[in-house]
Amino acid sequence: MEGTITALIFIDNYEEVIESMEQARQSLLFALIDRKVNALAQEVNGIIKKFEKDKYIFMLSESKLELLIEKKFEILSYIRELEMGNQIPVTLSIGIGKTTENLSKSMEYARVAIDLALGRGGDQAVIKDAEKFYFFGGKLKEVGSNARVRARVKAYAISELIEEASNVIIMGHIKPDLDCFGSAIGMYKVASAMDKPCNIILNEVTTPIKEMYDRIIKISEYENVFIKNNEAIALANKKTLVIIVDTHRQSLFECGDIIDKTRQIVILDHHRKSTDFVDKAVLTYHEPYASSASELVTEILQYVKSSIKLKAAEADALLAGITIDTKFFAFKTGARTFEAAAYLKRNGADTLKVRMLFRNDYEHFKTKLHVIDRAEINDDIAISCCEKNKNAGLIAAQSADELLNIKGIEASFVIAKEEKRIVISARSIGNINVQVIMEKMGGGGHQTVSAVQLLNDTIESARKKLDEALKSYFEEEDK
Repeated sequence: MEGTITALIFIDNYEEVIESMEQARQSLLFALIDRKVNALAQEVNGIIKKFEKDKYIFMLSESKLELLIEKKFEILSYIRELEMGNQIPVTLSIGIGKTTENLSKSMEYARVAIDLALGRGGDQAVIKDAEKFYFFGGKLKEVGSNARVRARVKAYAISELIEEASNVIIMGHIKPDLDCFGSAIGMYKVASAMDKPCNIILNEVTTPIKEMYDRIIKISEYENVFIKNNEAIALANKKTLVIIVDTHRQSLFECGDIIDKTRQIVILDHHRKSTDFVDKAVLTYHEPYASSASELVTEILQYVKSSIKLKAAEADALLAGITIDTKFFAFKTGARTFEAAAYLKRNGADTLKVRMLFRNDYEHFKTKLHVIDRAEINDDIAISCCEKNKNAGLIAAQSADELLNIKGIEASFVIAKEEKRIVISARSIGNINVQVIMEKMGGGGHQTVSAVQLLNDTIESARKKLDEALKSYFEEEDK
């Protein structure tokens, strides 16, 4: 007997679209959306029901799902192209649960799928079955909301969790960068302002954070704050609150074992959601529109119960995190990014000191120039390599940024050998979605800034995999 499939359809940006257009045209626009969504259900002999102003539940037979897949969910493009005076495009997210077990299981899968679609920025369909996820769409840039209600609600909830915890442990991802480090410092300030014992897991002081780290540890209250994995495990208990910043992927956690020591986990991240996300968090503040984790944490600092006064070095750490992830306020920069920067500036952040954090020594600079010089440029894509170097990952990221400054280059990829892994840094000016390309290789990020890490691989093998991912991407684009 053929199974029935449950799907959820959400309008990603209902409130933002409403605010961007005249009231007289709003009802006409959303009537067109309702008509198209209902036409979709009729096309596949399905049933659809609108249960909120921007949410639908959709049921169809398993065989009809193949028809939607063949057409690559063309409803996404149709809705995106609707123009009724709206200044920003309307986008949909579709979450589909594919299983023959029962409707309850199908709905469970559909909820997981819609959460993943929204966490990846929306404008896409995600199908989940018992084994894996399948993605369609996701080509539009994330649209940020100007509403601060969500930040206030999350700040209040985090405050409550900190108050109830016996202690707080903060961690980011392996090989921390300035955004990871800055956001960890910001969350430490929240916990310490509430008089809660707090530590930050830091196993390695990487080159990107060393100068900022040296400034922070000169502050007396940070004397015993930074700990390693074994110390963190010893401090953790069932009432410990673990706050994870700048990642949601368990494979990238600084100390993955600690999440089994407690039931209280908070995730603060801005990267597009990946399939290996942690599903046991009691609170997740995941906003792919945001420039950085430091931006999210800066908003939280403004809304927690306690009045927090940042020291200059702490404000610099957060501003440095925003600066590095926006490439000096050039990418993924919205109004809230500048508002966060203004708050940090009022709290003593020094833009000149932050700028000095990004200077390189002469040898590093020469290596970067060498990587740029050996780049292969085909049409509008530049690809280069960096041989084994203790700072290979950093050099790759900076070289990929620099290659975009060359006229005619739409996207850049730099492959680097770093100890036992290969790192590929990918950058784009926006026309090529490097996030989709990196996902094909097991990585991720954003439409314009992405990366992947390949363990126990070679530069030659990584280059072949990149070529295959690029070929696959452009074949899909041409269809």
